[in-house]
Amino acid sequence: MAIEKKTIRLLILEDSQNEAERLVSLFRNAGRATRVHRILSNDDLVESLQQSWDMLVAAPSSELLAPLEALNTLRRQSKDIPFIQLVQGNDSDLITEALALGAQDALPQGEDERLVLVANRELANLEQRRGFRAAEVSLREAEKRCQLLLDSSVDAIAYVHDGMHIYANRAYVELFGYDDGEELEGMPMIDLVASNDQASFKDFLKNYRDGNGAGELTCNGCKVDGQAFRAHMSFSPATYDGEPCIQVVIRTETDSSELEEKLREISSQDLVTGLFNRAHFNELLDAAAERAVKSSQPSSLAYIKVDRYANLLAEIGIAGIDLLLTDLANLLRTHFAGDAKLARYGDDVFSVLLPGLTPEQSEEGLHTLLKKVDSHLFDVSSRTVQICLSIGIAGINDTTPKAQEVVDRAHRCADELSNGNSLKLYDPADELAAAANRGSLVAMVQQALENNSFRLLFQPIISLRGDNFEHYEVLLRLLNPQGEEVPPADFLDAAKNAGLAEKIDRWVILNSIKLLAEHRAKGHNTRLFVHLSGASLQDQTLLPWLSVALKAARLPADALIFQFSEPDAIAYLKPAKTLTQGLAELHCQVALSQFGCALTPFNTLKHLNIDFVKVDGSFTQELNRTENQETLKTLLASLHAQAKLTIVPYVETASVLATLWQAGVNYIQGYYLQGPSQAMDYDFSSDDE
Repeated sequence: MAIEKKTIRLLILEDSQNEAERLVSLFRNAGRATRVHRILSNDDLVESLQQSWDMLVAAPSSELLAPLEALNTLRRQSKDIPFIQLVQGNDSDLITEALALGAQDALPQGEDERLVLVANRELANLEQRRGFRAAEVSLREAEKRCQLLLDSSVDAIAYVHDGMHIYANRAYVELFGYDDGEELEGMPMIDLVASNDQASFKDFLKNYRDGNGAGELTCNGCKVDGQAFRAHMSFSPATYDGEPCIQVVIRTETDSSELEEKLREISSQDLVTGLFNRAHFNELLDAAAERAVKSSQPSSLAYIKVDRYANLLAEIGIAGIDLLLTDLANLLRTHFAGDAKLARYGDDVFSVLLPGLTPEQSEEGLHTLLKKVDSHLFDVSSRTVQICLSIGIAGINDTTPKAQEVVDRAHRCADELSNGNSLKLYDPADELAAAANRGSLVAMVQQALENNSFRLLFQPIISLRGDNFEHYEVLLRLLNPQGEEVPPADFLDAAKNAGLAEKIDRWVILNSIKLLAEHRAKGHNTRLFVHLSGASLQDQTLLPWLSVALKAARLPADALIFQFSEPDAIAYLKPAKTLTQGLAELHCQVALSQFGCALTPFNTLKHLNIDFVKVDGSFTQELNRTENQETLKTLLASLHAQAKLTIVPYVETASVLATLWQAGVNYIQGYYLQGPSQAMDYDFSSDDE
């Protein structure tokens, strides 16, 4: 599936229609799908600004509208449209003047490559500004929802700035016995604290503001009627109406508070080891992933697996295993001091979250742990037991997609260790190989692209009418990690769905050019048919890239014949038309394959510059019946009448060959002649005898 490229909407202030079209072609050749409007007057600009535009490029001068006036119109309309001013020559004074007047950039006219780079930068900046504005709208909506939640919350919540109330919700007002929140606005919070606790409250608040104190305080609150009650206060930094302040949540102490705290503690703990359990640890991982994105604070996850767990369980029993795991948990507690978070993640697995450390930084400490475990003698019911650990390490950073994926990465690293008391850091290259070993076709394709490990095969296409050229079709093959060939339809479909089809096409083109140049250097007059996917038909950067590649290889452009299928041509007819026109300008030839299965196949040919037409293989496979032979002959006659060179594939027998000769076919291809081979070694001279 081709990756969708965002269309840019471009305003151009340029008197010359030809120069305006040249600028449009410049953007399109750089891979930017473009919708354009050429400004003809100030009224035209004002009317155009009723729509959304992404950029305005202005010529050095214009009789239609002065660039400065156009810039002022953008200002009056309060439009966020990047303005790029082209100037005559590399005059620094003109460039400075344009920047001073408000242009996003100014550059000499004719520096096309620089213009594209500047435009891409400004378009990216524009996208960020639009995203920021959308985020502000979302923030305001979220603040409204939060305000509603605050107002309806059963918890007593207030916001305090410099010790004064700036907001209190209904529960907070009722807790202190007031009738209306307005009565509390501007009132010092210390007035709601019993007199004997006010000194400690004042010290607490000062330390909290200085960043030295904890965020919780238990003291006596005082209602408006003088009645005191025990209050547990939680403090956290917040903003209210855009101003920094402190959020205070007050819960009154009840007889069940200790029980509730105990229940919360139990719900997050593993009952055997006293460490965190899996559910709570996953919450800690999610929080670490959030910190990595928002604050760029890295963390590392160590997945610690007890080796030979099943054998240990059989040897010392369930009760013995519990004692062993408890002893190991205590060893882990001692080793991981500070901010490390420990959990029993599974029956035989412990996990450790190491905030602020990358995997490389955590490696030394984990090696030390392995040494401690290796030398430690565990006592289980007067029996000595020694254990080994396998540790997988994965990092959490601002590119981490999901916390659970980090667990999976570390888990796989631990599973891949064969020797006891060892560790392995997650490596993306290893992960790609592991995914390929697990049968992921996308991973196999990515690995083949990175390692240059696709195979190219060549199948000859033989002329029945005499030809000075040797023709081969290039076929792509992929081997799985077990060395078995993956069916092309399978891996090409997977690549298409993953957006990798364009990369594969370019890999095939580059390697075909390289091999063809070497082959032609030996005196062969060879041409190659190279496949293009539907994604490449839509790739507007293919033509300029191809022109450079052919020149670099010093190959004549007609040495490559680009082939795409009839279904893709129908689905992407407009870009296919543009591509075939561009290939014709480069003097490259084009072939249309799988032809003849559409309802009106010749309609497609009307729009495309096609040199070769390869009929669909189904026509060849059904030639044993007379009516099918006539159908093929009629199809071929119509193609020959349009001066198309015809190719018939799947020629498997001599009888089929005779029928095709009578039908006037230009070229044939199939296993009867030769199957795909790793070498271009077919003896074309034998067909001339």
